[in-house]
Amino acid sequence: MDQALNEARNAELAGEVPVGAVVADRDGTVIASGFNQPISRQDPTAHAEIVAMRLAAKITGNYRLSNLTLYCTMEPCLMCAGAMVHARIQRLVYGTADLRAGAVGSIYNVLADSRLNHQVEVISGVREQECRQIVQRFFAVKRL
Repeated sequence: MDQALNEARNAELAGEVPVGAVVADRDGTVIASGFNQPISRQDPTAHAEIVAMRLAAKITGNYRLSNLTLYCTMEPCLMCAGAMVHARIQRLVYGTADLRAGAVGSIYNVLADSRLNHQVEVISGVREQECRQIVQRFFAVKRL
């Protein structure tokens, strides 16, 4: 989660909503990372999770990211949760909930939906306070 928080800080420095993500293997070795970039890339799909999964797929040479864990500072949205199902991510570890757009328990619970062909193990609340504070600080400054 340290590296995901560093990625979130990179997003903040770039003027993006500070969300960071990291994809790691079973041993905890980081394969890929990313941060929110929809504004700078002019790409509505350039969320931290998508950026990290795209890079992980390129590095592994496979769009299936089975047996990998995605660490993210904020609960993923519907688009990112859907991408995790399609990529067959094994586990998601995230920091803070997203009460406005979260699709892993806050509004929807996509990753646990038995109607889908893949479910993702979820661990939430990891370094929750730090992850929440970086987002709250960002929006507090924006409102000034």
